[in-house]
Amino acid sequence: MWKRIDHQPKIKAGDGPQVGQFETLNSAPESAASHPLELSEFQSFPVFKDISRHIKEVGAQLVKKVNAIFQLDITKDGKTILQWTVDLKNGQGDMYPGSARLPADTVFTIPEPIFMELVWGRLNPQRAFLAGKFKVSGKVLLGQKLEKVFKDWIKL
Repeated sequence: MWKRIDHQPKIKAGDGPQVGQFETLNSAPESAASHPLELSEFQSFPVFKDISRHIKEVGAQLVKKVNAIFQLDITKDGKTILQWTVDLKNGQGDMYPGSARLPADTVFTIPEPIFMELVWGRLNPQRAFLAGKFKVSGKVLLGQKLEKVFKDWIKL
């Protein structure tokens, strides 16, 4: 048998919490909230801008070859700090900051230093993935097509 026990006093209209009765938990320090990071402060930002320029130049050809949308979630200390989308499926191709406007075929979650090593060709993407240095969700094999896009860009 269940028995109802009311341990709380009845609340009347107009009653509310007293000043200082509750404290805010997990609030961000004021200095961090007042100085948001700018895109240009990231090491990878100039690389993304240059790759974006490359995609605008040869995007139509890449759309025919790749036919996929990639979302790159760049992380720091396990938290996403930057997102870029490479759309090589629609129109003339595009690369823009932010999450994918249409569902992404493949989503990469990569720490920024690992991303820089991958883009510059200093780290083998397959080995890095198998070693757990970054995560991939969606169609994993499409990552090889994105690797070719980066290799074509680095040759310039």
